Amino acid sequence: MTIDRIGSIDPMQPGKKSGKSGPAGPSARSDSISLSSEAVEKGELYQAVELAMAAPDMQADRIEELRRKINDPSYINDTILKATADKILDAFGL
Repeated sequence: MTIDRIGSIDPMQPGKKSGKSGPAGPSARSDSISLSSEAVEKGELYQAVELAMAAPDMQADRIEELRRKINDPSYINDTILKATADKILDAFGL
């Protein structure tokens, strides 16, 4: 069986052009996009989270100070223990 081509494909022959020609005029429609309020809210939340993650840790120096105090045997005394216990009980409403 032999299959013949329907029309030749010649690389030197220019292809057919589409029905449109010329640049788009002022009457051409432009594309547009609209976002729901939920999408805008999620986008703002995403930006806030990214900003917070990129921010330097401002509490690192405070945490290091507390670690030094806790590891210092002279820091933990009865006054500190009582004040800490009172704050814990206050937090639980007892």
